[in-house]
Amino acid sequence: VQLQASGGGLVQPGGSLRLSCAASGTIFSINIMAWYRQAPGKQRELVAIISNLGSTDYVDSVKGRFTISRNNAKKMVYLQMNKLKPEDTAVYYCNILSQGKTFWGQGTQVTVSS
Repeated sequence: VQLQASGGGLVQPGGSLRLSCAASGTIFSINIMAWYRQAPGKQRELVAIISNLGSTDYVDSVKGRFTISRNNAKKMVYLQMNKLKPEDTAVYYCNILSQGKTFWGQGTQVTVSS
């Protein structure tokens, strides 16, 4: 199983980015899909999570600004990030839980700066 994340980049404060993550390989079902991030010198933190039934949850700092979604047929998860702040700068990782195993993507850099 491989996860390929894309969509990161440099954006000004207040701007938007949309991250995508595609899962490939032998996957029969994906239970949980999530996005994590890790800023320099900080621990990796869970940003957003979505269940196979579409239930979502977010870390408090992104509520109202970020939206996680998934396309089960395409085995993809997305993170729409609006009203970005400098403190959102980090490497963003996608993560899935499938058949009792956890898989990670390679990370995509998001930099919010003027």
